[in-house]
Amino acid sequence: MPDALQGTSGLLETIAWMAGAVVVAYLLTAALAWLIRRLGRRSEIARQIAQRLRNPVRATFLVVAAWIALNLSGHSRADWFPVAQNLVVPAVIVTGAWLVGNLAFVVEERAYARIRVGVHDWRQARKLRTQVMMLRRITVGVLGVLALAGIMMTFDGARTVGTSLLASAGLVSIVAALAAQSSLGNVFAGIQVAFTNRIHVGDVVVVEGEWGRIEDITLAYVVVHIWDDRRLILPCTYFTQQPYENWTRTSSELLGTVEFDLDFRTPLEPLRAELGRIVSGTTLWDGRVQSLQVTDATGGTIRVRACVSARDGDDLWNLRCHVREEIVVWVQREAAGSLPRTRFESEAPGGVLAQVASGASPGAPERDMVD
Repeated sequence: MPDALQGTSGLLETIAWMAGAVVVAYLLTAALAWLIRRLGRRSEIARQIAQRLRNPVRATFLVVAAWIALNLSGHSRADWFPVAQNLVVPAVIVTGAWLVGNLAFVVEERAYARIRVGVHDWRQARKLRTQVMMLRRITVGVLGVLALAGIMMTFDGARTVGTSLLASAGLVSIVAALAAQSSLGNVFAGIQVAFTNRIHVGDVVVVEGEWGRIEDITLAYVVVHIWDDRRLILPCTYFTQQPYENWTRTSSELLGTVEFDLDFRTPLEPLRAELGRIVSGTTLWDGRVQSLQVTDATGGTIRVRACVSARDGDDLWNLRCHVREEIVVWVQREAAGSLPRTRFESEAPGGVLAQVASGASPGAPERDMVD
């Protein structure tokens, strides 16, 4: 009975020490938070630290203070001490991992800020941003695995399981390799995609017949933001094994074409002048390329191709639509004779070949039958 009372008193004493340590740690973190907030008014780094690390630092300080008080209590031989250790030590590991993980976010944000200020080449900036993001995700992932392993190693039962698994490492490794082959392939493909300059966040791509922008790159999949606000989710292995179009790998400037089937009597020079007027009157055109050519002349019509340039894929799409609409309006208003027509010949009475259109009589001037 006296031993039980002594154990109970020791537990209450330890709890009191831990509570006092937690109170002191809370006061210290409150003072530290106040100081960082004051510094944050003058320093961007201090402001980001205050926003990201306030809760993780507070939790870590409180748990570490309780752990220190527990070990300094002098009751390490008590029956309840291992149970308390198994509660406090995993909490220390979790809060420490939380703190380091949020610190990785702070480093990522600072790297983004330096990229925006110091890198003026948009392609290099997107490349660095993609790589920083991937490094942060790898760091957080490795940190989570290490934290889980550390927590498991604090329990005797988990260590026993680990020992038995190592004893059968041959079979386990084969099963794990087969089970994780696809996942590990995506992880390594994600790292390869991010660091081999294949695609970056913000690139304009055409995949699976869809046009869109790379919105996110993870260790397992890539998110493509389609032009109509859909999201196309593709595994990272897709970009290492399948062909796709990257419109902005080296430059965002693009060329686009607009094609028309018109009649042989189309006045080409006025049409060229009209194309110049159209592109000159819009900010979508970047001023590099504008041309009009006849690329085909078969089947009773000519194919006219207008080639224009724009700063990026979005502007190019809108510019092509604008040119198409304006030229259609011009043809309707100024050159109605340029509309595609169908002509045919029929043999008139008396064996005379004459070109006949709907409602025409033999010997009448040539007329056209519009489709």
